Order: sequence, then structure tokens, then C-alpha cells
Amino acid sequence: MFSFFKSKTKKIADFSFLQTDMHSHLIPGIDDGAKEIKEAVVLVRKLKELGYSKLITTPHVMGEYYLNTPEIIGAGLAKLQKALAEEKIDITISAAAEYNIDEHFEALIRNNEKLLTFSDNYLLIELSTFAMPGRLHDIIFQLRAKGYKLVLAHPERYLYLSKQLDSFKKLKDLGVFFQVNLLSLAGHYGQEQKKLGIKMLEENWIEFLGTDTHRLQHIDRLASVFYDRKVDKLLSNSTFMNLNL
Repeated sequence: MFSFFKSKTKKIADFSFLQTDMHSHLIPGIDDGAKEIKEAVVLVRKLKELGYSKLITTPHVMGEYYLNTPEIIGAGLAKLQKALAEEKIDITISAAAEYNIDEHFEALIRNNEKLLTFSDNYLLIELSTFAMPGRLHDIIFQLRAKGYKLVLAHPERYLYLSKQLDSFKKLKDLGVFFQVNLLSLAGHYGQEQKKLGIKMLEENWIEFLGTDTHRLQHIDRLASVFYDRKVDKLLSNSTFMNLNL
């Protein structure tokens, strides 16, 4: 149940109804998320305080910017797990990746490189925020043929499709799951992104919710989701697949 409660000084968000956050950038120094281990530990602690009991962090894999590999991500995860144990922060944390659909990703597919997934072979993918990749549907077919279950990260941020909802419907028809950022529903990226996220919730297109946490300011913004009665009601009346991860 999506809810908040009042303390004497502030409203405290409770995201325990989701149990698992399956989209974040917590491994320090390998993408545009946490910069150092101390910052990463603080972010994890804050997410636990929000009610999450499990975290699946998802570093970017993006040609020309973040050429992360399973080995790089695995080594970073091990360092973070060690630091959390030393701080006695009891939370389950694992790692997958957020793959940008670009030429580098297509090369990974062609070469049958290992792709990092979560839970039951879910693969988190993202698109450019400027234009849809020309071969997106072909790539989806290839990945599904390989047995991957595709999860599209933050579709509400692809505003170039906001007037072409049939494009989103086509992706749903192709078997793609959608994951909305809670930060979008809080208006963090802008009102148009929030509006599109609400529309997708109303259409029952959203299977997963993620925080997409990169930095402490994101944690501070998450609680404001609760102040919007429409969003609160939509989330309260929906069931998300986070519980099954």
C-alpha cells in the first residue's frame, strides 16, 4: 500500500509496499550515480529507511560514456557489499545493468556477450531521450528470441512519443514491460514527464516502479510523490511486479 505517515517534524515516506527497488545507480565511480563508497553507503541506508528490503542496482552500459562490463560491475558490487557489511546495514543488494539501445549494445548482442539480468531473466533497457532507435523492434525480437524478458526503463521520459501513444502500445504488444521512475511521478524531471507517467498508470501499462536513485537529492525528492492525491490513489490501487523480485 502506497502511504505516508506524519512525524512531529516531517512526513516520512514508506515504500515497503514495493519491497524491491529494481533501478538505481549505487555502485560508486562507474557511471553518473554515486561517486564514492561513502556516498553509496549513505544512499543505501536512506533507501532502507524508506522501507526497501532489497535493492537491484543497475549501472549504465552506454557506448562512448560507460563501457561497463559484468566484471566491472561485479567488482564494484563486491566492494559496496563489503562496505555495507562493515557499517552493519542489513539489506539485500545485487546488480544488473541498464543497457542503452545503441551501437555498442547491438555489438554485444551480435557477439553473444553476457548481459546482466535480474530475477527471472529480466533485462533493463533504455532509449535515447531524443529519438527512438531505428531498429528498436528488430532488437526486441532478437532479445526475446534469446529468452530475455525486456523491461523498458522510464518510458515516461521519452516525450517524443507522448503524442504517439500507439508507439507505446506497440511495445506492449511486443511483450515489453514498462518501469516508471517514482521521481517522474514526483515531478522531478518536469510536468510533462509526470503527466505521461500518470497516463501510463491509468492505462495499466506499468509493471515495475523504480527510484532511479543517483544522488542524495533524489532520495529527498521521493517523498513528495505522496503529496499528489491522484498519484497516491493510482499507486494504491495498482499491483506491481517488484514484489516478485
